[in-house]
Amino acid sequence: LQSGRSDCVQETAPKLPDGLLPNASLGPQHLRDIFYRMGLNDQEIVALSGAHTLGRCHPTSSGFVNPWTNAPTTFSNLYFKELVENTWTRKKWSGPCQFEDPTGNLMMLPTDLCLLDDPKFRKYVDLYAKDEAAFFRDFASAFSKLLELGVKFPNDPSKKPWYQIW
Repeated sequence: LQSGRSDCVQETAPKLPDGLLPNASLGPQHLRDIFYRMGLNDQEIVALSGAHTLGRCHPTSSGFVNPWTNAPTTFSNLYFKELVENTWTRKKWSGPCQFEDPTGNLMMLPTDLCLLDDPKFRKYVDLYAKDEAAFFRDFASAFSKLLELGVKFPNDPSKKPWYQIW
């Protein structure tokens, strides 16, 4: 299996309309505004945020830079462990507000750190930092729910078309 799209190069990739994805510079209410309209709850928001355990930010794509973990190709609960166990300070640079660990090699976004500050989010961050199996279970459920948004299932009127979600 080879991943990645070959039909679109970075220079021609279309910009997503505002409001489809969270603005990484905003806080907990913004996350709720984006995800509640999709039928997701606080636990699912935190679980989906755990996807940041994979990959990294690129200044040419998002304006942010660096990975969230030292194992950006491994799906694990390391994102939550880093979030809880590391010390995060505001990065001094000309780019958008982001936070870095003491080494300067790892980063967190404002929307990542707001998961620590909001008590309703924090309880799930702490759970997932301690219990990888709980994170895997809850992520799988939330991600499935996200993938099914707008899918018409036979005889299920509760499933809205994607264009009616917003």
